Amino acid sequence: MTSILTRAFRNLPVTSTWAFKFSVRSLSCSSQQLTAAVQTQSKKTLSKPNVKNIVVVDGVRIPFLLSGTSYKDLMPHDLARAALKGLLQRTGIPKDSVDYIVYGTVIQEVKTSNVAREAALGAGFSDKIPSHTVTMACISSNQAMTTGFGFIASGQYDVVVAGGVELMSDVPIRHSRKMRKLMLDLNKAKTLGQRLSLASKFRLNFLAPELPAVAEFSTNEMMGHSADRLAAAFSVSRTEQDEYALRSHRLAKKAQDQGLLTDIIAFKVPGKDTVTKDNGIRPSSLEQMAKLKPAFIKPYGTVTAANSSFLTDGASAMLIMSEEKALALGYKPKAYLRDFVYVSQDPKDQLLLGPTYATPKVLEKAGLTLKDIDVFEFHEAFSGQILANFKAMDSDWFAQNYMGRKSKVGAPPLEKFNNWGGSLSLGHPFGATGCRLVMAAANRLRNDGGQYGLVAACAAGGQGHAMIVETYPN
Repeated sequence: MTSILTRAFRNLPVTSTWAFKFSVRSLSCSSQQLTAAVQTQSKKTLSKPNVKNIVVVDGVRIPFLLSGTSYKDLMPHDLARAALKGLLQRTGIPKDSVDYIVYGTVIQEVKTSNVAREAALGAGFSDKIPSHTVTMACISSNQAMTTGFGFIASGQYDVVVAGGVELMSDVPIRHSRKMRKLMLDLNKAKTLGQRLSLASKFRLNFLAPELPAVAEFSTNEMMGHSADRLAAAFSVSRTEQDEYALRSHRLAKKAQDQGLLTDIIAFKVPGKDTVTKDNGIRPSSLEQMAKLKPAFIKPYGTVTAANSSFLTDGASAMLIMSEEKALALGYKPKAYLRDFVYVSQDPKDQLLLGPTYATPKVLEKAGLTLKDIDVFEFHEAFSGQILANFKAMDSDWFAQNYMGRKSKVGAPPLEKFNNWGGSLSLGHPFGATGCRLVMAAANRLRNDGGQYGLVAACAAGGQGHAMIVETYPN
C-alpha cells in the first residue's frame, strides 16, 4: 500500500510553509479575532427523542510532565488519585453520589492492575462504589468515557467518573521468560536435589531483561517507524513536520500564558514542590529543530524527537452524568457528549489513520458536515501523522479506493484546529489523553462561542476514535 499511496499523493498540495505562516498569524491575532473566527450562528441541537442526554459537568487533569521528572518516584495510582481528588474539589460532588468509576491505562503496574479501584479508594471514595480499568492504547480514556456514557444511556447509573492515567517514568521490566520459568520451577521444587538440578540449568543470558513492547505485536514495527513510512507515503516533508510541531508548541505556550488551560489542577508532589503547569511546552526554532537526527529510520527518515510526542506522566478525570441528574444536583454542565465511533484498520500501513476513518462516520451519525464543526481536537502522536491524515481526509482518491466512500470528507480548517496546542507540546500520557481532548474541546467551545466540537485520535493496533461534543447552552 505504501508504494501506491506514495505515487497517488506525491502531488497533493501541502505547501512547505503553511504551518509556520499559520502559527505566526495565530500568535499575533487578538482573542476577539480568534472568537470571531469560530463564532457560528445558532445550529440545531443534537438531542434525540427518547434518548438520554449525557453531559460533562467538568473535568480536570494534573499537569502533564516529561517522564523522569517530578512524578518519577510515584506510582500510577498516586497520579490518578490526585486527579480524582482534584475533580472532587473542582465539582464539589459528594463522594457517595458517584455510582461508578472507570479509568483507562496502557502500561499497567502489576501491583495495581485495576488502577481505577486503587485510586478511588485512595481518593476517599466509598468502598461500595464499583470501579474498573480499561485499556485501548492511546484511546484508553476515550473508552473509559464512552463506557460511562453507555452505563448512563442504558439507565444503569446516573453519575460516572471517567479518567485515565499513565506513568512512563517507571514501567514494569520483567525477567526473561527462561528466568521466570526457572524461578517458578524452583519455587515448586521440594527437595535439595530438585533445586540443585534446576539451578544447574541457569545460564547468564537468562538475566537479560524484557522491556515493555514498543512495537506493534502483529507487525513487530515501532510506531515511530510506521509514522515515518506514513509521512513518506503521503509526501509529507521533514520541514512540514517541524513547522507543524513548532505551531503546536507556540499555541500551547500562548494558551498557557493566557491562562486558558483551566482543566489543570495543582498537584503537591510528596516530598517535592507543587506542580502547576505542563513542562513539555518548549517552543524552539526551525533552525534548532533541523539539527536533530532522524529517530527511527536512519539516516533518511523525517520523524525526529522534535516532531514526535514525548513520553509523559499524567492523569485526568471527568464527571459525567445524565442531564436530568446534573440539573437535579444543581450543576451547570459544560458540554453534551453526543455521537461517537470506534474504527479499526490495517495496523501495518494504516496504523495512524484512525481520524481519517472515524471522522466521516461520526459526522454522518450526528447528521453534521465538516463545516458545522467549530472546534477540532485531534491527538498529535506525530506531526507526520497529523499531516498525513489531513491529506487522506482531503483526497477523493483515498476515500474511494481505501474507505469505500464516494467522496472525501475534507481536511479540518487550521484556524479551528488544536488552537491551544496538542499532544506534541502538552504531552501524551497514553491512558489520559482522551479526557484532555474532550475537555479542551468543551472549554474552547465555551471560550470561543462555538457549538460543536469534534475529537479524534489514532491508537496502536490500527484503531481510532471520534466523538462529537456539543457545548451546553447558557
